[in-house]
Amino acid sequence: MSISIGSGNITSAYADIYGTGSASSSKTEEVANKDYSNATEEELMDACKDFEAYFLEQVFKAMEATVDKNEDSKTSGVNVMDYFGDTFYQEIAERATEGEGIGIAKMLYEQMKRNYDI
Repeated sequence: MSISIGSGNITSAYADIYGTGSASSSKTEEVANKDYSNATEEELMDACKDFEAYFLEQVFKAMEATVDKNEDSKTSGVNVMDYFGDTFYQEIAERATEGEGIGIAKMLYEQMKRNYDI
């Protein structure tokens, strides 16, 4: 069974994201390996916000791991979180970093500006 959304379906979208590992971790690796010595202030801030979002995503996942999951209370809603929990945490983390975020991106940005003399 496949549920269609627009031109694709949920099953293939899920496989695309999770078939090769976490999308956010590969994006974070890409950001971390980039040379920012010639970056604009906007590019630098975007990299800092990406890191803050990844950090928050990891915090949310760690928080979920502390929740005791009772096998007797498993419902279809819990199964959905098993499949789409990572995507949910990525989205929540990205939205949490919009605007001022929690301040990690701003601190990183200021430090990187000093280090790269931007």
